Amino acid sequence: MEHQETQYLNLIRDILNKGSFEEGRNGRTKSIFGYSMRFSLKDNTIPLLTTKKVAWKTCFHELIWFIRGQTDNNLLNEKNVHIWDGNGSREFLDSRGLNNNEVNDLGPVYGHQWRNFNAPYSNCHENYRGKGVDQLQNIITLLKDPKERTSRRLILSAWNPCQLEEMALPPCHVLMQFNVRDNKYLSCSLYQRSGDVGLGVPFNIASYSFLTHIIAHHCGLVADEFVHFIGNAHIYENHIETLQIQIQREPLPFPKMKFTNVHSDIDDYDINDIEWIEKYKHHDTLKMKMSA
Repeated sequence: MEHQETQYLNLIRDILNKGSFEEGRNGRTKSIFGYSMRFSLKDNTIPLLTTKKVAWKTCFHELIWFIRGQTDNNLLNEKNVHIWDGNGSREFLDSRGLNNNEVNDLGPVYGHQWRNFNAPYSNCHENYRGKGVDQLQNIITLLKDPKERTSRRLILSAWNPCQLEEMALPPCHVLMQFNVRDNKYLSCSLYQRSGDVGLGVPFNIASYSFLTHIIAHHCGLVADEFVHFIGNAHIYENHIETLQIQIQREPLPFPKMKFTNVHSDIDDYDINDIEWIEKYKHHDTLKMKMSA
């Protein structure tokens, strides 16, 4: 059976062979439009790409930051996570017209929409609970109810047109849907409008797979599958040479993990709840420059 990581490697090949060059907001890219991948989460599998090292701890800390509805990049910095630093700088915020935001206040980005959709935003320190729609908790409530968990309305949107101009960066991964089959097995699909294939997409695969495992565990279900749809899938021109190295590598078995505790509140999960059943094995790190 073909390794599921091959889907990602084939995406790189498709872009390199068939893509079109474009001048974008933050650099020249080669892209295609429309691509999908499916990753099994069965038997505690977590699809961390193996043809390079994925910084899974950084990815997981960011996910927990989303889950908790946080928008203060200083909280990520405290965890030694710096992927939002460029977007939280004074220069970048001012370029977005966010002159009143303090440095590292990213505005109503992902976490705000997940937990407080459309709540009027003032700053990253305010408690917004009860002031908007808690999309994530609403989904959890439905998933815990055997009569409701098979709903086809288990939708969470990070794309809020009313608040896009207040965000340091409009969301790239914009819409997720959860699905339960046989009243037990939980899957998640993600629609991503824009995917940085070299750096961002490996993180997105890992992040939403972790999220599916967390929610399944929290709701007494079993993680089944992550399905990833990408609109504009692109490779930055300065990543091409590195990715040509990556596609020559043979994938290794995906690792397996589980969560050791069941918390009463989804906010309470953290990296210490992870136990590795089969360790993450990977090829050497491949360095690529991140674009803000």
